Amino acid sequence: MTVVGDRVAVIVVFALNGAVYGSWAPRVPALAEQVGASPGTLGLALLGGTAGLLLAAPLSGRLSERFGARVVMLAATLLSCVVLPLAGLVGSVASLAVALFGLGFANGALDVAMNIGGVGVERRTGQAIMPVFHAGFSFGGLVASAAAGLAAAQHWSPSRHFLVAAVVTALAMAAVYRGLPRAVPRSGQPEPKARRAPTRRPVLWLLAAVPLCSAVAEGASSDWSALLLVTEHGAGQGAAALAFTAFSLAMAVTRLGSAWMQRRLGATRTLAIGAVISGAGLLLSAVVPVAGLAFAGFVLAGTGLAAAFPVALSLAGEAGKRADGSGGEREIAFVTTVAYTGFLAGPPLIGGIAQVTSLSASFVLVAVLAALIAPASVGASRARHRERTAAGLPG
Repeated sequence: MTVVGDRVAVIVVFALNGAVYGSWAPRVPALAEQVGASPGTLGLALLGGTAGLLLAAPLSGRLSERFGARVVMLAATLLSCVVLPLAGLVGSVASLAVALFGLGFANGALDVAMNIGGVGVERRTGQAIMPVFHAGFSFGGLVASAAAGLAAAQHWSPSRHFLVAAVVTALAMAAVYRGLPRAVPRSGQPEPKARRAPTRRPVLWLLAAVPLCSAVAEGASSDWSALLLVTEHGAGQGAAALAFTAFSLAMAVTRLGSAWMQRRLGATRTLAIGAVISGAGLLLSAVVPVAGLAFAGFVLAGTGLAAAFPVALSLAGEAGKRADGSGGEREIAFVTTVAYTGFLAGPPLIGGIAQVTSLSASFVLVAVLAALIAPASVGASRARHRERTAAGLPG
């Protein structure tokens, strides 16, 4: 049996994680109809997925540290393959919430473990390639979303669709599992105290601010872009619905080139340039009353935010690296957990501001948050330099 390389294996796992999400999220309307959920109760059920994410992220870091990310990636993927078909069989709002909690938990555990695996490949190769892995996630989600649309058009029930998706996911994982990077053995030597508590390290809080701001902007673009184009810019509903698709496609394609840009310009400059582009794009979408320009603004936003998550998580893993080449699991889990709160708090924040002002004003705030990625990345670089200087290490 041929074993795929660790790069290919990790990219496939990223794609599978995106594909699982891309499989069930577009079928939410069908699931809501299946269980008879009102908008209010459906919103509560969807919180189950977010709760699963937040619970799984720190736990996955600890489990990956103990057993290796490879094992956690397998377990989380298999959990998705079990829960996903069950989600298609739910008959009540409560059971839907439980199923989404399970999917969110599996997604959160896999998200952390696959990023730890990606950092391991970066360390082995000495190359900054995390954005390419995240491009796999983006393209996996796009392909699965298209397949979900086709399944809905062919009147497949969620249970039938989800069963097929789960089988394909399990087979793909089985094909690449042996190629996934193994855990690096530890020397057993004690580490500096600064590395033992992620919550006490300013560099990690600043790094966490990068994907946190990105998560708010992504959530706003996902949940509110179509409504902004319709209500504020007079676009038709069909065209407005394509705004987030364009955002996602721009993000996916840009991630393929972000690794090259990071190697050429450095992580901090890559994040700062992206922050300027995304902030400008979101501001354009918010204040210019021309639907075409607003649409272009979301394309710019997807382009600018493409590097935020992968580069920040790569830097978090580097901040936790030990002298023996291991480490970084808890640091990646910490940054991921903080970032997830952006997906939880962002949509209601945007809605609340829009309620008292306007949706355009809400997106101005989102643009400001996206732009804050620049000073956060610069601050993280300086904090990392001070930390290494204090430990007597080269900057």
